[in-house]
Amino acid sequence: MSQNSSPGLNKTLGTVQLWGIAVGLVISGEYFGWSYGWASAGTLGFLVTSTFIALMYTTFIFSFTELTTSIPHAGGPFEYSRRAFGPTGGYLAGFATLVEFVFAPPAIALAIGAYLNVQFPTLDPKTAAVGAYVVFMTLNILGVQIAAMFELGVTLLAIFELLVFMGVVSPGFSVANFVKGGWAGQDSFSLASIPGMFAAIPFAIWFFLAIEGVAMAAEEAKTPKRSIPIAYIGGILTLVVLATGVMVFAGGAGDWTKLSNLNDPLPQAMKLIVGENSGWLHMLVWLGLFGLVASFHGIILGYSRQIYALSRAGFLPEVLGRVHATRHTPHFAILAGGAVGIAAIFSDQLITLGGQTLTANIVTMSVFGAIVMYILSMASLFKLRISEPKLERSFRAPLFPWVPGFALLGALVCLATMVYYNPLMAGVFLGLMAVGYVYFLSTARRRESLLHTGSKKPGADLVGAAGLSSVTR
Repeated sequence: MSQNSSPGLNKTLGTVQLWGIAVGLVISGEYFGWSYGWASAGTLGFLVTSTFIALMYTTFIFSFTELTTSIPHAGGPFEYSRRAFGPTGGYLAGFATLVEFVFAPPAIALAIGAYLNVQFPTLDPKTAAVGAYVVFMTLNILGVQIAAMFELGVTLLAIFELLVFMGVVSPGFSVANFVKGGWAGQDSFSLASIPGMFAAIPFAIWFFLAIEGVAMAAEEAKTPKRSIPIAYIGGILTLVVLATGVMVFAGGAGDWTKLSNLNDPLPQAMKLIVGENSGWLHMLVWLGLFGLVASFHGIILGYSRQIYALSRAGFLPEVLGRVHATRHTPHFAILAGGAVGIAAIFSDQLITLGGQTLTANIVTMSVFGAIVMYILSMASLFKLRISEPKLERSFRAPLFPWVPGFALLGALVCLATMVYYNPLMAGVFLGLMAVGYVYFLSTARRRESLLHTGSKKPGADLVGAAGLSSVTR
């Protein structure tokens, strides 16, 4: 079957399902990854960093929603930047989004393996991680409605589990535990605390990373202009509350330094309160998997739609833009992203750089992609306000230009500090971008061809409305 005769995506997603995707994409960030920030910033320093990042994300989401509702396209940030800045802008945003969404799942899969290893010590975490890929790629191929309902269910269970965690450890919570050495190992703030706070930025971002992935499901929403704003705003508020609660209660449970370099900080924090043999601990491990699964499953949905959209526009090989004839899911895109993620899981020597753990470096790489995409998205918002003032905007960023301006400034600060503290990973990111750019240049003729056949392609009405002419402008 040629790509031109391939079926399109189904419009089946409602508001609650989109909220479930928004929260589910991110909620694993409340279970692991963030505690690496304590290692450099301490609990109090990281609290300051996380507050800044939460404010950046809140302003970003209120601004990003304008783009998502104005251009409800499976390409999300790729399509916004392509429309604003032409094909090169589209490439940069598409590449950054792919890095974010393709590198986040292996980090989550390794955390799933670590959680399972607590229950089954003989089980290799990497083997479990690969098994997770197989199971959830299959589920995503079966259909978006099935995938979305599963996502909503596990997200609700994950939220319940985080509330249980806070309730169980609360009797043993101590402010003294939380503040001890809270400024990068010191009990009081000093100028020496500041570098660690900046170095912790990637792990504060991990609290909220990938919420923007709802944009990739916009083409499958029944009423995107109404449901997406509700899903986004409700999602970011939910996550801010959960992130703050988890961080504070875990830090006050005991010696937080023992949790700062682990893939399973919540079970280990609970162990400090209830002991190793408590039924609460075993319940946390099993239910904690729901949070990891929710994000893992949701991000597979996100990366597959990004790969699909890039292929459909001629930025990736044609086969990746095909949709299953009966399931109406981008099955080749799902499998391709999974292959990259599984390779990353077994790339210890390749990406264990700068003395960081494998998980920490995968998290950092994913965050690099996210931050570059945030910058391009906010720049696209400003550009489209100027170049297309008559574009239908059912939701407008509040307090323009101040709210999107803060989001843009915050993202620029994050990028600068990440490059400074992670030069090796920044080099890897730029190297991958350069390789991708060579492919981008080599496929210009195919994009030119698609420009002339776009009206015959699946979803052409939507793509055309979103600026298909920008492929070669």
